[in-house]
Amino acid sequence: QVQLVESGGGLVQAGGSLRLSCAASGRTFSNNGMGWFRQAPGKEREFVTAINWNGGLTSYADSVKGRFTISRDNAKNTVDLQMNSLKPEDTAVYYCAAASASYVYTEKYHYSYWGQGTQVTVSS
Repeated sequence: QVQLVESGGGLVQAGGSLRLSCAASGRTFSNNGMGWFRQAPGKEREFVTAINWNGGLTSYADSVKGRFTISRDNAKNTVDLQMNSLKPEDTAVYYCAAASASYVYTEKYHYSYWGQGTQVTVSS
């Protein structure tokens, strides 16, 4: 059974930092692009960041560029999201996803596996 499990969410004050982690089990995703998406209440799930299979390419939404950093460890089958300088508008459920191919993808339809999500709340 393939699973992606996110952890590290929580409540933080504006300006603070959080590090999310996504652990994959059931198969290796070392040849797959990985991504993070988020969904705020009443809004559609939106792209946050993505990384290609070997970590050599990344992409970020304009809203998080310069504040968030995605990384991966293929030996551990994990993908992390370091979030700095958090803002109240970053409040959302954050989802880890594994793409069906190896590149960097910003669109949801490229992703075949999704985690259950972890809540991030940024207070002002």
